[in-house]
Amino acid sequence: MMKYLLSPLFLLASLVMNAQDQETTTDSIQQLEAVQVTAKVKKSIATAMKMNISVDEFLASSDNISFIKRGAYAWEPMLNNMSSERATITIDGMHVFGACTDKMDPITSYVESNNLAAVNISSGQQGSANGATVSGSVDLKRKTTPFSMQPKWNGSYRSGFEFNNQQFYNQGNLAYADQQWVAQGSVSYRKANNYSDGNTNEVAHSQFEKFNASVGLAHKTGKLSSLRVDAIFDQANDVGYPALPMDLWLSRALITSATFKQLYQEGWLRAWDTKIYFNAIEHYMDDTTRPENLVHMDMPGWSTTYGLVSKAHLMKGNWHSEMQLNAYDNLSIAEMRMYPQDRSERTMFAYSWPWVTTRFAGLSTNNTLELSAQSELQFGGALGINYNYSKYIDFNWIFHPGAPQEKTRWLPSLYATYHQSIQQFDVAIGGGYGHRAPSVSEGYGYYIYNSFDRYDYVGNPNLKNEISYEVNASAGFQNDKLSLKAKANYFYIDNYIIGKILNMGSPMNYQSVGVKGYTSLAYATLFNFSLDAGYFITKNLQWKGMLTYARGMDNEGGNLPFIRPLSYQTSLQYQYQQFGLQTTFNGDLAQEHYSPAYGEDLTPAYAIWNLSADYTFKLYHFETTVQLGAENVLNQYYSTYADWGNIPRMGRNLFTALQINF
Repeated sequence: MMKYLLSPLFLLASLVMNAQDQETTTDSIQQLEAVQVTAKVKKSIATAMKMNISVDEFLASSDNISFIKRGAYAWEPMLNNMSSERATITIDGMHVFGACTDKMDPITSYVESNNLAAVNISSGQQGSANGATVSGSVDLKRKTTPFSMQPKWNGSYRSGFEFNNQQFYNQGNLAYADQQWVAQGSVSYRKANNYSDGNTNEVAHSQFEKFNASVGLAHKTGKLSSLRVDAIFDQANDVGYPALPMDLWLSRALITSATFKQLYQEGWLRAWDTKIYFNAIEHYMDDTTRPENLVHMDMPGWSTTYGLVSKAHLMKGNWHSEMQLNAYDNLSIAEMRMYPQDRSERTMFAYSWPWVTTRFAGLSTNNTLELSAQSELQFGGALGINYNYSKYIDFNWIFHPGAPQEKTRWLPSLYATYHQSIQQFDVAIGGGYGHRAPSVSEGYGYYIYNSFDRYDYVGNPNLKNEISYEVNASAGFQNDKLSLKAKANYFYIDNYIIGKILNMGSPMNYQSVGVKGYTSLAYATLFNFSLDAGYFITKNLQWKGMLTYARGMDNEGGNLPFIRPLSYQTSLQYQYQQFGLQTTFNGDLAQEHYSPAYGEDLTPAYAIWNLSADYTFKLYHFETTVQLGAENVLNQYYSTYADWGNIPRMGRNLFTALQINF
């Protein structure tokens, strides 16, 4: 299998050893930053509460991202309270597709906080530049080091320990830059044992081990051009999932890219950068650590993707624009193997993803038109074409006789948003329209076991496109002390794809109670609201608060699954010279609008208190920070609406961290 994974990489390497995407200190690059037209929320990878923050924990601090948790590792992100199929998640614009039918390897699991600089979150059709979407897009932006007039080295080292699950981690970054070259790298290693819940009971199968490394090499080919090549290697071993009947013994990813960037000092075209990329994922789930299972099963999966992203930044007077071509080719394979107690014999084999090829090409435009000094209009859209081919369509013919082996879909999208600033007030209103194609599992999945509702799921190649209509609005106020912003959006989604019980077929997994097939509801509706506030009580003391609410319903008035109840977070941050103190209080109200049809039940309310303190000082001319803290200080036993099978969250967790910058 490794030969299968690496041979395309060698081909790519021969094509891309001359590539680079860079930031620089020239005036032209500064102009480029102003040209980039986005309707995004850009969140820097930083937090005062906890230095040892994972990508998942960081994203969970956003007001429009939540997570489904099946364990302590690799949470499934949900944007605008919609499943991951409805969002586009990329790394620097690159599409990376997981290889697990149980969604245990989201794209966020293949990066680390120390090789990311920021996260761009785009809601709804404003995120269509990176591919067809309904809920929006999340683009994970990797760190880049600018060229330097003088040779320069910099780096950092971070280490720490968490007491609840004995998690130990080490992270390091190192970069070199001069006028012509940039070289940088990062490495991260985490290892954790089982954690304990608020009743001090050990949660079995919640351990994990993860190694991540990244490298980048850049070369300035001219005054206004550069080339860059990047690679990420990620490997996870012995990952337990307490909410599932099986665990992960190996997940491995190789993510490579090469980028050429050209800047222009005159004319409408201000910058043009083109990236080619390749990534390969392999993921092996098995239940060898679960001797209680009557029938043993392996579920290996593989995902290979080639792609191209080419962006042109244009500017003329009060008009800024970004044109983007996005194309990729993905092959997804997943197997299901059953064994008797004697694992030397195999009793069943099936493809749960029957060698499904997905090819996509899309052209998008994002524009900003400055109408006045206080108002602007953002608008754009995309047109994509999606092609699927299933090598072993015979599996799908069992439930859908005569279903086409290949299918082509057109995926259009449009959006517009009007912004108006009036002194210290800011308001915006907008709308969008877009299509998305069914995912590989929704279209071609075969007996994918869902341990949440205990049904086996099968795909339907004949599903229609989901069609989203959305409206959104926001209003904000800000002065020297107070900031306040309210946001709301409403989605009306035709042909909403969800699983329904089938009257035919028998369960394949002995733990299943039946078979569900992906089908399209007439429509579904989803409403999201958030309120963010901040206030400087004194120069050194700041308060922040956040309130979110969502409501999702199907065409018959039933509740959609995994919709977040009313949630809140409030925090105080005190900073005096080199000393910092932070405390947060967050929780959910009871999830009363749950969906029994999809395995949900009433989730009680909970509230969690966290606390940390840090101190920064000089150690041999190196800036050094130490941190001590505690999560779930009161050791509350709780489970949220998004914890698969009501698995309990971690109890009290003391942590310590050390960071050295040089």
